[in-house]
Amino acid sequence: MSNRKIVIDPITRIEGHLRIEVEIDENNVVREAWASGQLFRGIEMILKGRDPRDAGLIAQRICGVCTNVHYRASISAVEHAYGIVPPPNAEIIRNLVTLALFVQDHIVHYYHLHSLDYTDVVSALEADSGKANSHAKLFHPYPYRTSAGHFESVKEKLSAFVKAGRLGLFANGYWGHQGYRLTPEENLIHMSHYIEALHVQRELSKAVAIFAGKTPHPQNLIVGGVTSVADMLNPQRLNDFMFIIKDTRDFIKRAYIPDMKMIIKAYGDEIKRGDGRGSGNFLACGGYNFGKDGVLFEDGVVSGHDFDHIEKFDESKITEEASRSWYENDTSLSPYKGETVPFYTDLNPDGSLKSEGKYSWVKAPRYEGKPMEVGPLARMMIGYSKNAPAIQPYMQRFMDDTGMTLIDFSTTMGRMAARAVEAEICCDYIFGFVSDLIENIKYYDEETWTKYLFEELPKNAQGAGIYEVPRGVLGHFVRIEDGKIANYQAVVPTTWNASPKDAENHRGPYEESLIGIRLADPSAPLEVLRVVHSFDPCLACAVHVIDAKGRELSRYKVSSICTV
Repeated sequence: MSNRKIVIDPITRIEGHLRIEVEIDENNVVREAWASGQLFRGIEMILKGRDPRDAGLIAQRICGVCTNVHYRASISAVEHAYGIVPPPNAEIIRNLVTLALFVQDHIVHYYHLHSLDYTDVVSALEADSGKANSHAKLFHPYPYRTSAGHFESVKEKLSAFVKAGRLGLFANGYWGHQGYRLTPEENLIHMSHYIEALHVQRELSKAVAIFAGKTPHPQNLIVGGVTSVADMLNPQRLNDFMFIIKDTRDFIKRAYIPDMKMIIKAYGDEIKRGDGRGSGNFLACGGYNFGKDGVLFEDGVVSGHDFDHIEKFDESKITEEASRSWYENDTSLSPYKGETVPFYTDLNPDGSLKSEGKYSWVKAPRYEGKPMEVGPLARMMIGYSKNAPAIQPYMQRFMDDTGMTLIDFSTTMGRMAARAVEAEICCDYIFGFVSDLIENIKYYDEETWTKYLFEELPKNAQGAGIYEVPRGVLGHFVRIEDGKIANYQAVVPTTWNASPKDAENHRGPYEESLIGIRLADPSAPLEVLRVVHSFDPCLACAVHVIDAKGRELSRYKVSSICTV
């Protein structure tokens, strides 16, 4: 029997538009895969010719979710080009906002984007609330919001959706699929925390807004520092921020981590099988300094799961190519020299991707010619292997509690686990960054901006802002000529992970991680969704929209009249 192709378009519960095609054999095992970003990135073209100081406010529009991290990376790229170093207080405030976003992003990803791949919503209605209450205590002595009465109220909410004939947010799931393993009681516990996580992520948005002004699309960053001076010097604002983080930490330790242990116990055989394991190439740039010599994340480059030989990260080894992407220049180029000229070649007559030609708007980043997986999994595995003080104890405790080994993390479930462990680390360490800020203020260090004169800055320069962000390594690269942006490229985490094949036919991380997955029911490819969702795709970051035929979609006129 010949292989056949399955198309999932669009992949839901992600940010942006992603198409996945897999080819399965007679045993329903995936033998080939293609990941295709379905919209075009245009921000780099918009930035050309602009004042470099304005880049951050425009670049943060790359995404409606990851706004702050693009804003920060863009501002930092310009600072790097000009040799401007922000004061320590500015870096701390930037870190507080970014790390709060780490925590929020990870909680939202698991509960609202990924958990429904493992949690059967309809099955939760069959749960015994008393048994659910007892079962939750197997994973934490004091589980979060747990009582028979509370679980009954959750069942009533879920039942209202089902009886109305519409599951609302939970529609179009593969409920009843044989791939689900949790008991009705475990499904009910998860759905209870799904609802509670909605409140937690809302409060975290408030925490971010304390220093960022608002979210999304914050306004607090400028070249040279931050504008959050009044917030930094207001004890009540600091206290409000820490209060929210404290409550969030309680949710992580009593709900998120226990739920992850529950999932791992139920799906342990998939971990040991290596479901979702990729090539074993991992990349982390490290960063987030605190105290006198502390650093939250370690840098490192790993090839083929060889964690005994971790190379130091070197940004000069990053290239992008477009041999399989819908752009004109196929040459492997440094981001400083990268080009973004659309060249759309359409699909096959039957609507499928041209598997032997160009098939995605996502480019193919490579590190020394190799595809690299980035994200929480890379950070946690590299940090653990380098015995990082901020990571190793957390990872070891989780491994001891679950029986996982290091290689077990290089799986679909392992990505989920690494993200949960990282959320706990970030939440705990935020308090250390706040302590550094308070210590500076205590000794009359209130600087938040490095003064410079624009007319004295070099007219020609280039720089990069490279950071670890929730989904992985983010890099913004700017080249300035005659005081204006001459070229701008953003190499984002989802560009790394969702990249198509390259000129050497090396698959991107999504594609490689799908190879060997067996589908229980090809008409309901739940297993494919699990693998892809484990990366937390953000295609809005990787690609942006224009009309592919060059037609004008709409025109806007902004009045320049100002009345006082």
